[in-house]
Amino acid sequence: MDSSFSDDLDVRAAAERLVGPLRELAALAESQRRLPDETMRLLRASGLLTLLQPASCGGREMTMRAHLDAVSTVAKGCNAAAWVLGVYHAHSWMMGHMSRQAQLDVYGENPDQPISAVIGPRGKAVRQRDGGYVLSGFWPFCSGNAAARWLLLGAEIFDEAGAKLDEGDLLVATEAVERLDDWRVAGLQGTGSNSVRCEGVRVPAHRYLSLSELLENPTPPYADPVAPSLYKAQAGPVLGLCIASAAPGMARGAIEEFLRVVPGKRVNYTDHVSHDWTPVQAALGEASGEVHAAELLLERIADDIDDHMRRAQKMSMRLRGRIRFELALAVRLCRAAVERLYTIGGAAGLQLSSPIQRAARNLQAVNMHGLLLYESGAEIFGRVELGLDPGTTVI
Repeated sequence: MDSSFSDDLDVRAAAERLVGPLRELAALAESQRRLPDETMRLLRASGLLTLLQPASCGGREMTMRAHLDAVSTVAKGCNAAAWVLGVYHAHSWMMGHMSRQAQLDVYGENPDQPISAVIGPRGKAVRQRDGGYVLSGFWPFCSGNAAARWLLLGAEIFDEAGAKLDEGDLLVATEAVERLDDWRVAGLQGTGSNSVRCEGVRVPAHRYLSLSELLENPTPPYADPVAPSLYKAQAGPVLGLCIASAAPGMARGAIEEFLRVVPGKRVNYTDHVSHDWTPVQAALGEASGEVHAAELLLERIADDIDDHMRRAQKMSMRLRGRIRFELALAVRLCRAAVERLYTIGGAAGLQLSSPIQRAARNLQAVNMHGLLLYESGAEIFGRVELGLDPGTTVI
């Protein structure tokens, strides 16, 4: 058996043990606008933080199915913690494609290091004659950066004459950037996704990862026959799944809360009791079915990624297009399910203490992420089905 898949951690059980404690901390995450220190302590102690981190760096180097199980389960307790865990997984997976020296920079003293990131090329870096880079820019939506000592920041890469060379991500210590206190939002407020910015930060050559190479498989692990299978996975689907995985758990948590608070309630201004009222029964049936459908979609995506990486096989463009759309479809189904229960569950659900309203707001935010926009995903898949260029490199 590939050692990448032999870890003895019972992922789902470890995640289930976190649900209750994280549920108690979810409101605090909202009020603090970041994950509380106790939430981060629990995530570290659970072993779940390092699921996709290289084993050579103290990680568990597991599968995308393990990632999905962990993040979706954690989301039942705290939506924000699950979102941050998912993106931390994405970034530790990316570290499996970086130089050994970059890995030692991050994990050498302490392998239990989360990495925050804005992967898209929002900044600008100029490559110097010595091979290093000078980085400047502004990066919003940098989830979980309060607990991170390192960042991966995306940038367009230019030579000193101004010619564009590439797009990539540069590994930067958080002490080299300014972290802004600007995360005041209507959804995913507990994720601490404050913006960061820097000007003229020097980054050594070994802390650079080409995004174009990562997306199309010519980074070293893809060609190395003894490299861990996990890092032979298709990058676009991996990164997309890492941000979609929390959605079913958010919706499952809302359903559990609905079943706890709604049965037995009077339907105001009628003679009905909620659980005997046909519209409530139908809404719950639809919502449960929608979430189950979303779970099946994401499980199939995770299994497709795992299957291809085990065989070191590049995914077809059609499969990549299908995954890009079905990620968006899955999170839309979860949003629809929770909105349905939120509306029919009664006005008490408007209380900011209600997990149902929190899940509704958070799922709205998930659906607004650029990689998960339904219309973009549908267009991309349709173009691929027609034999056209997908119109994006992030697929």
